Amino acid sequence: MTFRNTGGTAASSGTVTFFTHIIGALGVDWATVESRQPLPSPIAAGAARTHTYTVCVESWRVPLGMHVDTQKVTATWK
Repeated sequence: MTFRNTGGTAASSGTVTFFTHIIGALGVDWATVESRQPLPSPIAAGAARTHTYTVCVESWRVPLGMHVDTQKVTATWK
């Protein structure tokens, strides 16, 4: 993902939150699992940074025929 700091000061720290949905074989959304990772900081004012994350879900949450889909990502920084 690419994070772009459009503010006037550097973002020195922060958190990225992933909302990963457990989807059943028929498309039913069974659960949402939140996971948090640190923001790739610092990000200078007006700059952008790209970072790759791995989102993990326990295997028992995703039985055969089901899949995961990260549908929402939020970021907070300081």
